[in-house]
Amino acid sequence: MKKLLLLLLCAIGLSASDVKIVESKHSVSQTIQNIKKIVTSKGFKVFAIIDHKQNAKNVDMQMSEAKVILFGNPKAGTKLMQEDIRTALDLPLRILVYKESGVKIAYRDVSSLKADFKLKNKKQLKAMDKGLSAIIDEARN
Repeated sequence: MKKLLLLLLCAIGLSASDVKIVESKHSVSQTIQNIKKIVTSKGFKVFAIIDHKQNAKNVDMQMSEAKVILFGNPKAGTKLMQEDIRTALDLPLRILVYKESGVKIAYRDVSSLKADFKLKNKKQLKAMDKGLSAIIDEARN
C-alpha cells in the first residue's frame, strides 16, 4: 500500500516530502467520521467521501481500507483559485485515511501549493496549514 501511495503521488507530480503521515488511534471509518464532524462544526463543506476499498470490491478486486474525504471552505479556496486557477487541482482539501499496520492519515501541507502555483498569500496558506493540522490532531486522538 505504501508503494502504491508513493507511485500515485509521483504520478500526479507531488513529492513524498509534501505528504505528511500520522497515526490515528481510531479505525478508518471512525477517523473519517471524526474529520467530518470536526470540519462541519467549523463551517466547512464536505464535498465527498471516497471509499477506495468498496470501489475495488465493486470491480471484484481487493485492497486494504482506504477512504478520502474532500472538504473545504469555498471562500478560502476561491481566493487561492483567483490567484492561480490551477490550485483547483488540489482543492478542495483532501485527507486520506488508510489501514497499513495501524490506521494512518495522509495529507499534503497547503503551504506546499506555493511551490507549484503562483500564490502570494503566504499568511492564508499558513493559516490553512494550521487549521488542517488542528483538524487532524483532533480527529486522530
